[in-house]
Amino acid sequence: MNPDIFTIGGFTLKWYSFLILLGVIVAFIVAMFEEKRKGFPKDFTLDLGFWLVLIGIAGARVYYVLFNLDYYLANPSQILAVWNGGLAIHGGIIAGAITLFAFCKYKKVSILKACDLVAPSLIIAQAIGRWGNFFNSEAHGPITTLEHLKNMYIPEFIIDGMNINGNYYVPTFFYESLWCLLGFVILIALRYVLKKYNKGLLTSIYLIWYGIGRLYIESLRTDSLMLGNIKIAQLVSILFIITGIGILVYSIINSYNANKIEKEDLKKNKKRKIKKAS
Repeated sequence: MNPDIFTIGGFTLKWYSFLILLGVIVAFIVAMFEEKRKGFPKDFTLDLGFWLVLIGIAGARVYYVLFNLDYYLANPSQILAVWNGGLAIHGGIIAGAITLFAFCKYKKVSILKACDLVAPSLIIAQAIGRWGNFFNSEAHGPITTLEHLKNMYIPEFIIDGMNINGNYYVPTFFYESLWCLLGFVILIALRYVLKKYNKGLLTSIYLIWYGIGRLYIESLRTDSLMLGNIKIAQLVSILFIITGIGILVYSIINSYNANKIEKEDLKKNKKRKIKKAS
């Protein structure tokens, strides 16, 4: 695949950079629709999004460089060359989560409420951004056959793009993009079907959903970041799943306690009305 969209003079626009930017724009639009409905302060999404994008991309790059340190120590000029690929989403999520925590503390906004705002935006940005890997011929699985890819009903143009140096590869980027897209549909459906949901619900589902998908997809990839014999992305995915389950349990308990208090208050109000009437 050609990683370049066009070149004008000395400037080259890369598909990788363009698709990340497109993902960011779509993420902003999705979050801004929800901002008003959930009563966030004015321009909360723009202010938070600016820092999330800036620090998230930096975190994604630092994470990737640290787990490829030998190469980048030998080639320091490539450390900032993000247009050639090399953004680890887990690093971006971790850096973004720290940023979101600090921002919400400063703005005095519920952290879980803000996480629920961001979760659908994040997963749709991931679905779009993964296509940058396609044009860079990276984030793929092992060598396979043309027949196998056709039997998987994978679009022809993707199959053609997975023919790298005469070999066909499993398009794991495509699997992850579809998984994230389906996750986005689920989160948006829950957001609008459930008129009232407890803080942290969407966040927990995002962490569990993405964690499960990435855990499996990473087992197929051949270019994983490693810590010894362990695939870092699988380890982090397990932590995501555990964290997501923890937040889900917390959300359910909080919801139960809130309903219990609400019922008790209703009973007290009824008793007061009966006493006044008598």
